[in-house]
Amino acid sequence: MYPLVATGFPATAQEGNRKPVDPGVRRGQLWLRQQAARRTSEAKGGPMRRTLMSLWAVVTVVTAATGCTGDTDAGKPGSATTAARQTRPQPLTWQQELRVNDAQQRLTKQCMNRQGFDYWEDRTLTLRESRPVRYVQDDVEWARTYGYGGRIDAKSQKVRESNPIGTYRASLPTSRRAAFDIALDGGDDARILTAPLPGGSGEIRKRSGGCTEEAERELYGDPAEWFRTGKVAMSLNGLYGEELMKDRQLTAAIASWSRCMKKAGHSYKDPQAARDALRVNTSRLGEARADEAFAAERKTAVADATCARETSLRTVASARETYYEDRLHDRYGKDVDTYRRLGQQAYDRAVRIVPERD
Repeated sequence: MYPLVATGFPATAQEGNRKPVDPGVRRGQLWLRQQAARRTSEAKGGPMRRTLMSLWAVVTVVTAATGCTGDTDAGKPGSATTAARQTRPQPLTWQQELRVNDAQQRLTKQCMNRQGFDYWEDRTLTLRESRPVRYVQDDVEWARTYGYGGRIDAKSQKVRESNPIGTYRASLPTSRRAAFDIALDGGDDARILTAPLPGGSGEIRKRSGGCTEEAERELYGDPAEWFRTGKVAMSLNGLYGEELMKDRQLTAAIASWSRCMKKAGHSYKDPQAARDALRVNTSRLGEARADEAFAAERKTAVADATCARETSLRTVASARETYYEDRLHDRYGKDVDTYRRLGQQAYDRAVRIVPERD
């Protein structure tokens, strides 16, 4: 399960660092951004909200594997809470979500081709390059190779800026351009999907139609239910995020991480501060000193990942996140389970449509 935002490196990571995205919401090129803005209206969050969402991304995946929590009997083997959680649908891994995304691109392309339009799939990044960078990053080998993924993001940005879909659409006559829009997402007459956010904090709307909806329907069965439950599942952290980030066990683990980093020669209060500093440094050094900037990025990222492992930051974050999330299960558990079930259904179908990336 992925968050709306994954805080990473560089600044563009705030929009989802190498996160699989709905191919109906195109990235990068101007027209594609305009399409996304036209189809989807989402509530914005500040820096704290972005950090909370990235932390949530880390721990939901770990929780699926460990089933651990952090208070009273909730995480003890054999407890009622643990037993109930283990029988519920599990979230997809990022690898599985990427494959679903690739399948959706393939289905959208096939649909657009049937309607007489060209369309392109984006599989630029390898599987390893597509790995999301989260608030807790403890893969030392990945960090040694890619740092925080700065060069991967730069590579992706170049592809987005030269996106052939936007270029192709711009080359079409006005009437064909309108037909392209209708074929892709239903155009201005497409139906509007609405997803109320947990806690009454607003709602998210999205246009749904054309080949985008057709691809979603083939994968998920019910695009409206997938959209609605997905926004619930990925917004729950907004209900407990402030409390989580003040949690004594989590703040103690982050403090331990910070002490470890200081011993390694990197003085940062938390993982996000380290990445923010590297972002500023990369921008300051510029293209002429890009190799120097990347060396610094890798060095800091390796220390970050090493300290995360040595202080068990991921384990603690997972336990605390699960504790707060479990308190909301009675109210939102049905929607979360439905979202995960539809996701698993989509993955089961995706494996018959596209191979996993190299």
